[in-house]
Amino acid sequence: MAEEQIDILAFGAHADDVEIGMGGTLAKYAKEGKKIVICDLTEAELSSNGSVPIRKREARKAAGYLGVMERVTLDIPDRGVYLTGENITKVVDVIRKFKPKAVFAPFEQDRHPDHGNASRLVREAYFSSGIRKFNPSSSVHKPANLYFYIINGFHRPHFVVNIEDHMEAKLQSLRAYESQFQKGKDGVSTPLTDDYIEAVEARERMMGKDAGVRYAEGFFSYNTLILHQDLLGE
Repeated sequence: MAEEQIDILAFGAHADDVEIGMGGTLAKYAKEGKKIVICDLTEAELSSNGSVPIRKREARKAAGYLGVMERVTLDIPDRGVYLTGENITKVVDVIRKFKPKAVFAPFEQDRHPDHGNASRLVREAYFSSGIRKFNPSSSVHKPANLYFYIINGFHRPHFVVNIEDHMEAKLQSLRAYESQFQKGKDGVSTPLTDDYIEAVEARERMMGKDAGVRYAEGFFSYNTLILHQDLLGE
């Protein structure tokens, strides 16, 4: 497996998870020239609307709007994102291949079990990727940071990222998933077809308002963060 060095590796259980939770942040860092890769753990083959080929086309389009360098998809079954040795190894291999400085995963408190399971799976793999004797066929790599983004619901985060200049890119990436956020002729109603994009925009507006900016995305960290912002707000 070829080894690379990137800045951000963002994991999602399904294509569109990353865009919902941190599309603006990815667009922000991509604009700054950072190398970013998205890894979808499943093909979302059990989604109520659309199909795997359609979802993959939409995912590529969405990644383009965000300026992402590459997008990969693992073969973990949809609704099978379980904490198994096999799945941990698959995620470890991705981390070791791209050697990111920071890893992102869904926040574990979420209405969709796959999102919570993805959070725990990536957290385990993040730790194991730095263990030399774990799957020694690939070279060890321990990213500097692990953060968690919000998909569903509203939680008070540990910190936010100002995305007021990148909200439109986030919205474009979400609109790319027409099969998910629009009820087609043969589609069925789901939480995603019920003004979901509008709800996400409203949430990021609230996150931003709380921090004194127009739009922001919220994140969690289980490690203590070092503050670089001027404490006087200057």
